[in-house]
Amino acid sequence: MATAAPRIGDTKVAMSNLEKNAFINYQRIEDNLAVVRGRLQRPLTLSEKILYGHLDDPHGQDIERGTSYLKLRPDRVACQDATAQMALLQFMSAGMDTAAVPTTVHCDHLIEAQVGGVKDLARAIDINKEVYDFLATATAKYGLGFWKPGSGIIHQIILENYAFPGGLMIGTDSHTPNAGGLGMIACGVGGADAVDVMAGIPWELKCPKVIGVNLTGKIGGWTTPKDVILKVAGILTVKGGTGAIVEYKGPGVESLSCTGMATICNMGAEIGATTSMFPFNHRMADYLNATKRRDIAQYAQQFAHNLKADPDAEYDEHVEINLSELEPHINGPFTPDLATPISKFAAAVKENNWPEELKVALIGSCTNSSYEDMSRSASIAKEAAAHGIELKSKFTITPGSEQVRATIERDGQIGAFEDVGGLVLANACGPCIGQWDRQDVKKGEKNSIITSYNRNFTGRNDANPATHAFVASPDIVTAFAFAGSLSFNPLTDSLIGSDGKPFKFSDPTGNELPPRGYDPGEDTFQAPPADRANVNVAIDPKSDRLQFLQPFQPWDGKTPTDLPVLIKVTGKCTTDHISAGGPWLKFRGHLQNISQNCLIGAINAENGEANKVKNQLTGEYGGVPQVGAYYRDKGIKWVVIGDANYGEGSSREHAALEPRYLGGLAIIARSFARIHETNLKKQGMLALTFADAADYDKIQPSDKVTIEGLESFAPGKNLTLVAKHEDGSKDEISLAHSFNEGQIEWFKAGSALNLVRPPSLDRRIRLNVD
Repeated sequence: MATAAPRIGDTKVAMSNLEKNAFINYQRIEDNLAVVRGRLQRPLTLSEKILYGHLDDPHGQDIERGTSYLKLRPDRVACQDATAQMALLQFMSAGMDTAAVPTTVHCDHLIEAQVGGVKDLARAIDINKEVYDFLATATAKYGLGFWKPGSGIIHQIILENYAFPGGLMIGTDSHTPNAGGLGMIACGVGGADAVDVMAGIPWELKCPKVIGVNLTGKIGGWTTPKDVILKVAGILTVKGGTGAIVEYKGPGVESLSCTGMATICNMGAEIGATTSMFPFNHRMADYLNATKRRDIAQYAQQFAHNLKADPDAEYDEHVEINLSELEPHINGPFTPDLATPISKFAAAVKENNWPEELKVALIGSCTNSSYEDMSRSASIAKEAAAHGIELKSKFTITPGSEQVRATIERDGQIGAFEDVGGLVLANACGPCIGQWDRQDVKKGEKNSIITSYNRNFTGRNDANPATHAFVASPDIVTAFAFAGSLSFNPLTDSLIGSDGKPFKFSDPTGNELPPRGYDPGEDTFQAPPADRANVNVAIDPKSDRLQFLQPFQPWDGKTPTDLPVLIKVTGKCTTDHISAGGPWLKFRGHLQNISQNCLIGAINAENGEANKVKNQLTGEYGGVPQVGAYYRDKGIKWVVIGDANYGEGSSREHAALEPRYLGGLAIIARSFARIHETNLKKQGMLALTFADAADYDKIQPSDKVTIEGLESFAPGKNLTLVAKHEDGSKDEISLAHSFNEGQIEWFKAGSALNLVRPPSLDRRIRLNVD
């Protein structure tokens, strides 16, 4: 008698030890790929297997790299506390009572580094109490997992508890791709995308191209996984990964630890990549086993044929890196793609007149705070201490999670750092995102710092535009702390020990995983209660940090005519320029208040200054948000003219919400970063590009512009910008766009959320504005 062959889906494995009733759905991938393979008739890359395995409609979905818009069903959503506020406020306005997929919120962004971990955490809990109360009650109300302050950085928590090979996750933070270290497609998105998935709506993503990075040789010595991505950033630049997934492959992969692979994927955000990922291997299995997920490791092994690329799979671009020849790199300042091998760095410091004295060295962050990172850095600190060498720079250490902190405290690494004068900060983002109460230099004072972080835009870490921030591996950063100079090369140079003799550091050493296992530390996780009916979400109507949302108004159907240019931006304009972090983080749940930072860091092409634009109605100069609000209150919509890769950096949707709230209609740029372009569309704004990038130069900051063609707005059909100059002359400029039919409906409706919100809710949601 015939029996059915076993199916991968016959085995039920929980996605997480904390979510026993949510199971890994390898069967969907298997079934979808059977359809997709029959349609495409070609080998598939790893990312294609995972991505197409999550298609909502594999039979009818158009699939063409770089062109099609895929509708996908992610397995889970993750939010950090700064972006979760707006995401949850939007979810509440959507009228749902439970998230459609497993979702977690992580408190990591609102803790300011000041005097040390314990005191900084206590201070943060006190001053952010109303936000934490809101997040705790909202997650409990809607069935979400909540990681309390002190738990650690979202991406490290995800890697330890939720990431799994072959999964698809979106997160409201640009470094969500960290989970690619466990073979997951993990993409940073704005809160509106997260709300869609939480509400059971397919997530839309432009079908990515695929960049293959082939790793050969073997990593060792002072070279670390961080140096792989520093090298790749130098090759591809901050724009080179836009619209693409980066797949690492080749024999060199086997020499990388799981957390090292996560480091590489994490910082892929700095090249604009949709995400980055690695094929499943035994290093991932080792990490899963160490984090008490042996059943997932075994399940992934059964599914391993779909957790690697097919032979002869085709890539849109190829990069080759020989790990045996790769030098440690240092990237920066002011941009993460200015890559310099350490053998040439001292010369670059002198040639560029960068401040040679190193003021502060900082290790940790979501990118480099694993047990391996910390133990290697601790080996350097111990060796320095043994030779009587003292720190020449300030030295801070940020553990990535409570589990990492507890483990490195037990195993002596924290003691090694503190013995040489290092300051251990809270398990949080801290200085990496500007949450740093820095006191050792004055604002405007030229100085250098070096970090093992991921992002080093102007003013990113300490809000000082004169700070030269460099990015390197934790090993290099730690060694530099003892030299106090950017001209030091630990591979070749010596320091003088307390005995007066020259001393050269040995190659750093450390354990990939803790030999005695992880110490979980304090339990900081709050699961949703079984009975959520009586949970009330905590929002004080008088709060200056939290505010209910009111829907944006739909398009009026008229041709936008004679709109003022609020600002013509010149040069790099990241989300830090558009919606600054640091002290502004506390307003992330209050749209009216945080909109006061809109574009205050962008440089005005008219005068070369930040936050000083001309009000075309009064003739007076004022701050960007003030002039924008003035136009809005007069019933006048406005546009922003942007340069290349506009919106590079963070996933923060506030950079799209703020111009929309202040009355903006369109952002017109040479080009956009992926996440920001999507965020603008989601909020009902026009994200348009010059068909000829050189036409950017034709627009004057004093122009009045008309956008023609919206009455027949359609995919692939250009619009026309008519720019009226002060002298009476005009320029007609062709504008391209990437809107599809569904996204055009977002614009017409006023936002994507307006299309899913029950009309009855509009009467119940009010925005407290003057």
